[in-house]
Amino acid sequence: MFSFPDDYEQGWTLQDEIENHGIGLHTGLKCTVIIKPTELKGFHISFSEAPNQIFPIDISQVRNTPLCTTLDLHGKKVSTVEHLLASLIGAGLTHVHIEITGSEIPLLDGSAIGWIKEIEKVGMINSATSPRRRPEITSPIFVSQGDSVIFATPSKILKLIGLIDFPYKAIGQQMFSIELSPKNFVKEIAPARTFGFLDQLEDLKKAGLIKGGALENALVCNGDSWVNPPLRFENEPVRHKLLDLIGDLALVGLPRAQIFVYKGSHSLHSEFAASLQKVLT
Repeated sequence: MFSFPDDYEQGWTLQDEIENHGIGLHTGLKCTVIIKPTELKGFHISFSEAPNQIFPIDISQVRNTPLCTTLDLHGKKVSTVEHLLASLIGAGLTHVHIEITGSEIPLLDGSAIGWIKEIEKVGMINSATSPRRRPEITSPIFVSQGDSVIFATPSKILKLIGLIDFPYKAIGQQMFSIELSPKNFVKEIAPARTFGFLDQLEDLKKAGLIKGGALENALVCNGDSWVNPPLRFENEPVRHKLLDLIGDLALVGLPRAQIFVYKGSHSLHSEFAASLQKVLT
């Protein structure tokens, strides 16, 4: 039986390609993703209409859009990449080619577990080439936007500490910490679903967002309760916030650091990742 790696120290690619399709959260359109083994370091994207044009992805391509992370690949944009990228890097993969049909990654059930199950089916093998160098900080990094904060300190292991604070009683203040490894990611982070708020849905739809949102692909909070329980974890929202962070960090690599994030957002994550990129250059 396939077992995920114990750490993030080696290079890994897929044993065979996998395919998933579904609806994009914001476009509401059908989209398909084929994930292929490769010996190219890092994560690469191509589009089905031009399969031989392959783009290595990095933090410079991020275009922050409301509620998701969008990449601009020489004028071709692909949205909501964070859950897929979290699945790949969280599982320990370092060499991946992603072929996309459409302009958004399928939301699936709003978590990373659908991608993880596909990875489990085909398995992973060591790559023939070494992985990209991981960011390793030697002094603290502090990034803030308003009252949102990320603070990272040097560490030999990757530890994430997430804290969220919402005025909705069903969520309130939640904290979760994890020493991240592929096995811990699969068990403790990957199943956590994205979430939204019933009192914000109409405004988001008027803004042209969440056209593909449904009770099957997101938790919906109605103040004191959840519209579509049960939760997979008592603190599923804060775990999902860490999933988003991991996905955004995939654009620079998982650092060797202890990272505390309070009220994280894709914009904050991207600014932090850009700071990590400077360590590598």
